[in-house]
Formats: sequence, C-alpha cells, structure tokens
Amino acid sequence: MTDLLRRDWMISLAAGMGGALAGCAPRAATAAPPVRPAPPPARPPGGLDQLMAACRGALVTGARNSDGAELVRIGQWCQQQHAVADRYGAGDLVETLEQKIAALLGFEAACFMPTGTMGQLCLLRLYADRSRGRALGVHPSSHHLLHENAAFEVLHGMHEVVLSPWGRALLGDDVRHAQEPLAVVSVELPVRWTGQMQTWAELEDLKAACRERGVPLHVDGARLWEAAPAFGRPLAEVCRGCSSVYVSLYKTIGALGGAVVAGSKELIDGARLWRHRHGGNVAAYFPYAASAAMRIDDVLARIPKWVTRAQQLAARLAKDARFIVAPEVPPTNLFRIYARIDAAEFPKRLEQVARDHKIWVANGAGRARVPGFLDIELQPGADAETITDDEAVAAIQALL
Repeated sequence: MTDLLRRDWMISLAAGMGGALAGCAPRAATAAPPVRPAPPPARPPGGLDQLMAACRGALVTGARNSDGAELVRIGQWCQQQHAVADRYGAGDLVETLEQKIAALLGFEAACFMPTGTMGQLCLLRLYADRSRGRALGVHPSSHHLLHENAAFEVLHGMHEVVLSPWGRALLGDDVRHAQEPLAVVSVELPVRWTGQMQTWAELEDLKAACRERGVPLHVDGARLWEAAPAFGRPLAEVCRGCSSVYVSLYKTIGALGGAVVAGSKELIDGARLWRHRHGGNVAAYFPYAASAAMRIDDVLARIPKWVTRAQQLAARLAKDARFIVAPEVPPTNLFRIYARIDAAEFPKRLEQVARDHKIWVANGAGRARVPGFLDIELQPGADAETITDDEAVAAIQALL
C-alpha cells in the first residue's frame, strides 16, 4: 500500500510544503514558486481495493470504488427520467444539469467539463487573453501550483504570483499589495491543505479588492458545496461578486467524474471553445452527467449534517493530547489531524485498522513540517453515516 504515500498531494507534503503545525513559520508570499510534484504511479490491482470494499464505513469521501452495480443504478435512473445520452454535450440531460448548477451558483451560464483541471484552465486562458498581463494570483497551496504539472505555464504562457503565506486564507489586502498586474485571482473555498476559509467579511473584502484593481476573481470550488453552512448563506450569495466558479461533481456529489464551470454567457461560450481545444469535447458526457444529476439534490441537503459531524469529531479528537487538530472548529466537513506516527508504518496500520474496525480512516498521509509527525486528512461524508462517533474516534486512535 505504499502507493498511498506517493499520491501527488502526499508528495507535496513530503517535500516540505504541507500544512504547518502550530508554531511553524508559514511560507512567505515572496518565496520561490513551489516544486511541482511528479504524477502519482498507478495503483496496482489487488487486495487494497477489496479491503476498502469490505469496510462498512469511511472517514473520507470517495473511499469506495464504484462497480457494475453503480452503472446499473445510473441506467435505471435514466430510464425512469427518460434521459438519453447527449451528443458532444448537446441534449437535455447535460444542459439541464448545467442550468441547474448555474442557478445554484447564481450565474448566467455553466458548462460541463470532463475534469476540473481542464475547466479552470479554460477560464484562466480566457482571463489571460483579456488582460494586459498573464499573472495568476494564487495561494501557495493552490491546485494550479501543486497538482497540474505547470499546465497554466506550459499550455497558456501564464505565471503565478503567490499572494499570501501558507498558514492562512487569501485576503483582500493580499490582492491590494500585489506587486504586478494580475490577469486573474483564483481563490480556493475552502483551502484544502489547511481546511481554512475566509470569514464572510473577509470574503466580501477579497471581492472588493479585486474590483478595486479590476481583476476577475475566480473561485476554485472543488469543495465549495460544503462551504455554504459556514457562511449561513446560499451558494448564489457566496458567489455573488465573483467572475466565475468551478465545482466538482465527484468529490462530494459522488458522481463518476466531471466538473462544471459557471460564469457569464460570454465567458462560458469561450470556455466551450477552449474545452474543444483542450481535447475535452467528447462524443458524450453520459453517464457522468447522469450520475451527478441523480445525486445532487440529496447530497446538498445532507451536507450541513456532515459539517456538524466533522465539528463533533474534531472536538473529540482535540481532547486527545496525541493529536493536533486543524482547524480546531472546521468550517466545512474537511479537517486535518497531525500525529506522531512513523511514515513507513502508517500504511500497515491503516490496513490493520480497516481489517479490525471495518472502517477506512484515510486515503494516506504526508509528512508534516515537524519531524516525526504525519498530516492526515479527514472528511466525513456519506460513507461515515454508517458508523458512530465512538467507532470513528476508536478507529482513528487505533492508528497510534
């Protein structure tokens, strides 16, 4: 199971770019661009998938693999809805999903994308071509920097401007004090690698700062669905004042794959063109769109309970002196725990916990900046509904 410790996000942590523990100095905004991790190796077939499938619950999203039964469920739903496959994105199934998400996010139009990486690159290119410069303003943990193999540079001739330190979310003054013109600012809500998020006042000030500088504000919303409870506002209000948004359809919604970008009609028309140029204009997005459409309403209704659940688990784990929990009160259902565990032993312990407790605790871990500590990401969602808080805490503590 050593492949779990080599995933791209774990490599970034092992290289010293992981979430800092209390007392560790954050990365300076003027630091050199981060080293981009190599792509992860393919997972070999075998017992690991079977072990995960045998678990009765998980403390991360997407832990369990889809099988043929999932395709049967999608097919049955399509028959019930009289939904048929699209042709290159044209058709009621995909177009209705796009319109639904555009309305949820408060935008004029939306476009289905095979991947979030492709969708965001399409938007970044459009902003760069409109601008007098090609600078991308980002947080140092941005997906654009860590997990896309420099695509915005290689494909679109852009360069990053790291606006803030690692240890906090991007703020309005970071944009105001940028030393060069920015083509676009990309903000992740929430910040995956720290679990943090701006307060409502801070988010509104970030929007104001972008308006002051005439810079589009794009939201990397890979986990945006989970952000609404923290703000106590509908997603359309959260996104108001932003130029565009990307949301994932598989990370939380649980679809087979896919993403959606939303913005003005003009912007989304341009995104469709760049989707084609990126090679993403596939013959049909079915059944990816169907697997999202059949789930989205139910999942969005359950997210507030998942956030409350995460906060309860974080509070209980914080009482155990062997763990450092961050954020102490998670604004979403994503948070991190830091513990003194030998990195070489962690995969074996993870497997043993899965055998003993029938709970899949984490998708791996990375070395934190404090020697001897590992950074473990938790995100209780649908797969955690089958286990109690006592069972979840016991499984996490068993890693030690």
